[in-house]
Amino acid sequence: MTIKPKKMASVAALPVEDPAPGLDRLDVRILAALQGDGRLSNVKLAETIALSPTAVLARVQRLTREGFIVGYEARLNPLKLGAGMLVFVEVLLDRTTPNVFDQFKAAVQVQPAIMECHMVAGGFDYLLKTRSADMNDYRSFAGSVLWQLPGVRETRTYAVMEEVKNSTHLHLRGG
Repeated sequence: MTIKPKKMASVAALPVEDPAPGLDRLDVRILAALQGDGRLSNVKLAETIALSPTAVLARVQRLTREGFIVGYEARLNPLKLGAGMLVFVEVLLDRTTPNVFDQFKAAVQVQPAIMECHMVAGGFDYLLKTRSADMNDYRSFAGSVLWQLPGVRETRTYAVMEEVKNSTHLHLRGG
């Protein structure tokens, strides 16, 4: 059964029972299982889903080929690795032209301390997620990297006091 995509304002507005377009309930169950443990062996995944290992492997390969699965990675403990301070930064650019956007995006890509960068609508242009060892380390990063990025006119820094929720799991519908 093929499910046609619905035109809605946001993912949150999709009905809970509808899987993503191009996915059936078994695909969603596979994605949920792998999202919970990306190191599941194919045999264990097949047992979990109640399909043969051959069928599960074919589905995982298709889900990867079609871009539903984009990779596998280990989640590391930032506290143990000297990156315990989480900081979000609002960035306002001096001009909003394609050239300035392109220069800023290219410069951000090569900065390992910048974990995420999102262009946003609203009172500023980009929201950055960064990690540092501590406030002194962040201050050094701000002076030597952040404020030197092309086109930056103004920044607002929000140091995180407590991570209440930290998840990379997507809410999957239809499983």
